[in-house]
Amino acid sequence: MQARLRVGWRILATMAYERFDAPAGAPPSRWGQYWKLMRADRPIGTLLLLWPTWWALWLAAGGMPSLWTLFVFTAGVWLTRSAGCVINDYADRWLDPHVKRTKDRPLASGRVSGREALLLFAGLMLVAFALVLSMNALTIGMSFIGVFLAASYPYLKRYTHLPQVYLGLAFGWGIPMAFAAVQGEVPVIGWLLYGANILWSTAYDTWYAMVDRDDDLKMGSHSTAILFGDLDLVIQGILYALFLGTLALVGLRGGLGWAYWAGLAVAALLIVYQFHLCWHRDRDRCFKAFLHNNWVGAVVFAGIAVALARESNLGG
Repeated sequence: MQARLRVGWRILATMAYERFDAPAGAPPSRWGQYWKLMRADRPIGTLLLLWPTWWALWLAAGGMPSLWTLFVFTAGVWLTRSAGCVINDYADRWLDPHVKRTKDRPLASGRVSGREALLLFAGLMLVAFALVLSMNALTIGMSFIGVFLAASYPYLKRYTHLPQVYLGLAFGWGIPMAFAAVQGEVPVIGWLLYGANILWSTAYDTWYAMVDRDDDLKMGSHSTAILFGDLDLVIQGILYALFLGTLALVGLRGGLGWAYWAGLAVAALLIVYQFHLCWHRDRDRCFKAFLHNNWVGAVVFAGIAVALARESNLGG
């Protein structure tokens, strides 16, 4: 396993070096194209997956988890998010050339082949799986479900208007896995947190889908933004209210203190600001609202971490 990890990290390090070692203004190298395909130059997706994973790790451990567990899940988030971007672009190679925001992506522009993309996806998932092998049997078994969810998600937009919901199922799977790794089981609070993340992912990815709604309609693609239509803001309000309500249940069940509730209150204010941004459904402002969810995840995590730290200090 250690040999596989060394090879995987060496490949990723080489990709990073060659990406940033290119002369200014020059097109990215071959490895640089892979780096772009993985969206490694755009960390927002990793952050939106990382915060819920850290929520789960801290709640499962009652504070900061072991450094190895933290490393495995943090690196795993980056690897699986990168792999998800690769397989998403592979599935959308028929659509992306016709969408203004995505037409210059490596697969859409032909700078990376479909075969290369599949090999990159497989390599990233193998490195992630090698990390998971250091966890317990339940976590390893659950990782196979995670691979299936991540690989199948991009194809949902061809057949259903709910790919954003499936996104939450796929990329929130690290939450029950985190509880399994730390506690050897997934308690009710873990599933509540998973449900909250599905609601949150659906909401923030709907902002993202609203950016591409006109192009998706022309190409026959599907999304919640299209499904919600003129009721998009109303349904977004319901989704975010359910998200905050579910997080409130998490706080009650976990017996979290005032710091958690303060974090939740700040998160609610940040969400209200997102609706201000998207009130007229302007593309750029909807994308800004999507990016803004990083701060929602961060303040919820801060609330959890501070509440658990205070509880630990009082208990000590």
